[in-house]
Amino acid sequence: MIVALAGHVDHGKTSLVRALTGIDTDRLAEEKRRALTIDLGFAYASIGGQRIGFVDVPGHHRFIQNMVAGIAARQYALLVIAADDGVMPQSREHLQILRLLGISAGVVALNKADRVGPERIAEVSANVRALAAGTFLEGAAILPMSCQAGSGIDALRDHLAAAAKRIANETLGPTNAETFRLPIDRAFALRGSGLVVTGTVAAGSVASDGQLVLGTSGKPVRVRGLRVQDAPADAAQPGDRAAINLAGASAQDTGRGDWLLAP
Repeated sequence: MIVALAGHVDHGKTSLVRALTGIDTDRLAEEKRRALTIDLGFAYASIGGQRIGFVDVPGHHRFIQNMVAGIAARQYALLVIAADDGVMPQSREHLQILRLLGISAGVVALNKADRVGPERIAEVSANVRALAAGTFLEGAAILPMSCQAGSGIDALRDHLAAAAKRIANETLGPTNAETFRLPIDRAFALRGSGLVVTGTVAAGSVASDGQLVLGTSGKPVRVRGLRVQDAPADAAQPGDRAAINLAGASAQDTGRGDWLLAP
């Protein structure tokens, strides 16, 4: 299962991923200097026997295009709202984006719960339920927690493990038989391997030696190797977070916003 983070700036998305996985997804020097997520970050962990990936996204409105690039329909949403601030502009905007891009399930983390009293928790929870009304998060669990104090993290782990197990047991249906489509969110050259592109598989499946094309140029490419959920794999299917090593093109031929497609 791939979990897509969402929420207003400084509500604790990156801290929550670190609490769940032990990984700091802020990898850029500028992110470290400003203590602000600017681009997408990725982390993976085994939680309750399930392999779960996390896509951390920037919460600042100036980097909304980077947030959009990390979202895909088959992900599981983790909307993070700080209990002291409550619902803020990007809480609303990010939820709208999750809806528009087809996410259909998720959970709400009420972070920084150690900073407020029970009355504030109840008030913000009611505001979150009002925000979620009529969306895929209507009726979703709202879990108070604190990354700093460490409270509530185990409850979130248990929730995500149960969701991942449930999703793993679901049949993918006709989407697995559709032609392969993957929106590219990163493209880079790896020494000794060549072009690698990453993204979440939107439809269809692909295996090693599969023949594909780059959507913008129509340039034919061949799959040299695959990683799924940051582990070696023979094939990638809908909902998988995939890194695909391609022969026949270079990093200059593609980039974020392009598509990798069946011919």
